[in-house]
Formats: sequence, structure tokens, C-alpha cells
Amino acid sequence: MKQGFDVAVVGAGIVGLAHALAAARLGKRVVVVDRDAQANGASVRNFGFVTVTGQARGAVWRHARRSADVWREVADAAGVEVLQRGLTMIARRPEAKAVLEAFLETEMADGCAWRDAEALGDRLPTRGGGLGGLTSSVDLRVESRSAIPRLAAWLEAAHGVAFLRGAAVRGVETGRLETSVGAIEADAIVVCPGDDLVTLFPDSFARAGVTRCKLQMLRLADPGWRLPAPVMSDLGLVRYLGYADLPEARALRARLQAEQPAHLEHGVHLIVVQSADGSLVVGDSHHYALTPDPFARDDVDALILDEFAQVFGQAPPMVLERWTGTYASAEGHSLVETPMPGVRLVVVTGGTGASTAFGLAETVADDLLNLSDGAFA
Repeated sequence: MKQGFDVAVVGAGIVGLAHALAAARLGKRVVVVDRDAQANGASVRNFGFVTVTGQARGAVWRHARRSADVWREVADAAGVEVLQRGLTMIARRPEAKAVLEAFLETEMADGCAWRDAEALGDRLPTRGGGLGGLTSSVDLRVESRSAIPRLAAWLEAAHGVAFLRGAAVRGVETGRLETSVGAIEADAIVVCPGDDLVTLFPDSFARAGVTRCKLQMLRLADPGWRLPAPVMSDLGLVRYLGYADLPEARALRARLQAEQPAHLEHGVHLIVVQSADGSLVVGDSHHYALTPDPFARDDVDALILDEFAQVFGQAPPMVLERWTGTYASAEGHSLVETPMPGVRLVVVTGGTGASTAFGLAETVADDLLNLSDGAFA
């Protein structure tokens, strides 16, 4: 059974949906094909934190800025609630404060400011061990478990995007997808397979050295207070490249290696976001393998909760849920290739899909659809 479209997208995670939106906004007839009945991968297992502040300098940071703008543009129409706005990056050590002071001197600090600990009362409802923190107004947070299916439903209802779920794509060639339920013809094809590294274009993943990253996540009970913005801390300053690439980060990394070696060994840093019911989503850790095991380690969760206790100055609330997620991982922000004419392979090779996919998708669409006038500029 053949069906014809202007653009076919393989994968209904946030990267695939971002490309569907970019094409639909150009008036293209779009179909999205996914092997699962519903969103089940990294796009719904994360924080829903659209992080601009701290993204790698240059194109990645620009993609994040644009992506946050698109989230704000579509959220109300798609029925996606923006639960928190901004970021509070706590500095627990003088070396962390030095990194943030250096960051504030860069062009990436637009919308950011430093506050001493005494001035953080409206951002941090408890008094932990921080010296102060960077506050940002440019980030936002949605509930990824509901935001992704609502975004897909809105694309279908408002933009006429067709969704073919429960269908495996077995082959791709210029102008044509071979699926488990028949052929689909499309003038342009975007393959967004997430961390499926072997089904389509495995040689591209192998050449790029792509592996998988497993993370551990927790949901904690309502602590009885509210966070207007997500919270991060010192450990994040040596993971997020917008901070970590600054010369001042070397001294912080050395101190963290001396004081929190187990946290660094397991790739632990702290992000705390709050859901509409008051519960907290807290994480995370990072372990790398082509096929990570599915098991969450209690000692790694304990490291995450230890950092929570240090930042908030109190014991963590009761754990309600624990889960793991995986995403494709490699050097650089993304893998974007042209395996054949009219086809693009697009994978965000890090944990920043929700933060950067909309901006990346517009760049890919400009190129793939030959928009020499820069329709999204």
C-alpha cells in the first residue's frame, strides 16, 4: 500500500516531532512513522527541562535559544503547560562561583545574573550550603511524559501531520520507505532513530563512534515547598560545556575530584525540577555502553540524593519512582548525515534533545528542502 507525502519522518521522539513541525510550518504534507504505539524512549524519560543556560558555546547554544522560543510559541496551542521558568544554578564552592562569574562575562549569559545566598529566597525555599547562585530567565520546563504525546496530537490535529504507529521501517531509499505495513513514498525523508544504532544506517553510527548513555532518575514526594525554576549545582558545571569549557572550570573539577570522586566516576550531577502535583523529578547519572544493562544501582541513587541533601540542606523526601533511560551518545552535539539524496539521518548525540531539537530541525529543514532564503531565520 503506497502513500505519498512531501516529507516522511522516521521516529516520533522529540527530534522526529521537531522535524515534523518544521516541515508542517512550511505547508508540507508530513507523515511520522514509529515502531512503538506511544512515546516510550528518552523523550519521555527525562526532566522535560529545556536548558539553554550552559549549553555548548556556538551553534548548540543558538539551537537551544531557538528551541526554547519554539516551545513557548507552541505550548499553549498544544496544551503543554510550562511548569517552571528559568534556572537556579547553585554554587556550593568558591571555585564554582568563579566559573559562574566567568560565564556571566560571555555572550551566553543573556538573561542571567548572580545573586548572593541571601538574595535567593524566592528561588530556593530552603537554606543549604550555597554561596549564592546564577539565575536565568531563558530556560523552561515541561512534563515530558505528557508534553510529547500532546505535541504529537496537536501536530496531527492542527497541522494535518499523519502518524503511522506500530510500524517498523525496514529500509530507506531516496523517495521511499519500506515499512512493516507497506511502502511510503515521500519527496524528502528524515530518519530520527534515537538510540537505535543498528536498524538503519549502522555504518554511520559506527563511523561516528556513537554509543549509548544510561541514566538513573527518581521522583520524590512533594516536599511541601515550591520551586519556581529548576535547580542545578556544582557538579553540573563540569558536565555542561558552556561552563565546563571555560578555563575556570579546571580548578572546580580538581576540587570535585578530591571531594566527590564517586559522583564524578558515575557521571552524577544534580537537576531538580517540580511537577504540577508538587513531586520532584531528580537525577541523574551517566554510564556508557553499546548495550547498557537495565538495572538501577542503589549506590548511584544515593550519590544523587546526597547532592540533593547538600544543596537543599535537608534530607530528600520519600522516593516514589525510579527508572532508567538511554540515549545516543558521541562527541559533539549531533550526528547529521546525508546517506543518500533527499535523505537526512539526524540524531542528537547527548541528553539535550528537548533543549535543542526544534532549532536543529529548522536548520536541517532549510538544507533538506533547499530553502535558500532561510525560512526560519
